[in-house]
Amino acid sequence: MGMLCAVSFHRYGRLYYFDPGEFRPQVGDKVLVPTDEGPEVAECVWAAQWTSDDTEGFPRLAGLAQAEDLRRDELLRRRRAEAKVAAKRLIREHDLPMKVVAVDHVRGAAEGDERSTIYFTAPHRVDFRSLVRDLGATLHCRVELRQLSARDSARVQGGIGSCGRDLCCATFLTDFEPVTIRMAKDQDLPLNPLRISGACGRLMCCLKFEHPLYSGSGAYPAAGQRVETPAGTAKVVSRHPPSETVTVRQIADGSIRRCALSDVCGSRQAYESRDRD
Repeated sequence: MGMLCAVSFHRYGRLYYFDPGEFRPQVGDKVLVPTDEGPEVAECVWAAQWTSDDTEGFPRLAGLAQAEDLRRDELLRRRRAEAKVAAKRLIREHDLPMKVVAVDHVRGAAEGDERSTIYFTAPHRVDFRSLVRDLGATLHCRVELRQLSARDSARVQGGIGSCGRDLCCATFLTDFEPVTIRMAKDQDLPLNPLRISGACGRLMCCLKFEHPLYSGSGAYPAAGQRVETPAGTAKVVSRHPPSETVTVRQIADGSIRRCALSDVCGSRQAYESRDRD
């Protein structure tokens, strides 16, 4: 048992959990978190509180951000904005099929030891050697270009999914697991790319999350199967494993209603009829 707090480097960005140590940051406070390039400023989005989880392996906060830390962070933000504008302009001048997704700027320990990393997407491999030279001359620092996949691009940019919530990959998802069209079929989803694709244009990651519910749904009657319900004979229209219900159409009047699985399950009905006898 210990204390944990959550911070984010960008508003509505991914959450990172830290052991606050002797500090007690509140929501909205600026804190210093350890990184490979030294302490960086982040915003506390979940105040330090006790948790029953084991906090032994979580990194500790480096402290609360002071005025000098905030000035340094503002300078880095300004440098990132300048690098992004320069990269977009030079990409147009070089007529390259690239789209800038994000920029990261790091100030080294030594004077002039600065590095800008520009993340981009492209439909294929791009020869950007001349672009790197021009960017280095414009930004007066070392420049690296890294191409991102469609999923990594969505993770970096963030956004809102079809469910109305922040993208899973931009908040809590750490690894991308394979998602197949078979998962969409098992969940009775329409095989319309617009309905089952995420912001990245690939199959939605949540198909993987919910698939275990549907893969073990052998007890559910198939679509089109006739079943007996408390209101009479009906035909199954669709199934809903998360709520353990099925949607049926009544044979008598054609009305649509949702029934509990236990109401249309043959074994349950057999058990109740035996009990009545």
